[in-house]
Amino acid sequence: MNIGTKIKEARQTLGITQEQVAEQLLVSRQTVSSWENGKSLPDIVSVIKMSELYHLSLDELLKGDKDMMKKIEKDTKLAKIQKNFIYAAWCIIAIYAVIALLTVFLKGNPAIDFLSGAAPGILLGVSFLLGILSLNKLETTE
Repeated sequence: MNIGTKIKEARQTLGITQEQVAEQLLVSRQTVSSWENGKSLPDIVSVIKMSELYHLSLDELLKGDKDMMKKIEKDTKLAKIQKNFIYAAWCIIAIYAVIALLTVFLKGNPAIDFLSGAAPGILLGVSFLLGILSLNKLETTE
């Protein structure tokens, strides 16, 4: 049985409306309807909230629904990629700040002058490359 059927049955058993569920989960009624009809899948945070709301374990909600498990795996991988990308962005900002400080304190040094001129382009290129690699990694894991 898929998660849509499970959450619809659980909601009906409790005698609550889609609107009431939507209010509890901070989503629209249409979103709840879409989940129940199998048109889309809820994110993991919503699944956890539904587990609490419907008094069902996560195991009961998720077991046997391969599409939902794939979505959770994909969301988890995406979160890891985003975390790594943010870390890399902060590192790039720190590197640029160091170069800017060196430029201030070592005026007239040709190597530092070159580095300060080339740094924005190089760091932008590295950022772009990291973004492409991150997206490629996400696509290959699907």
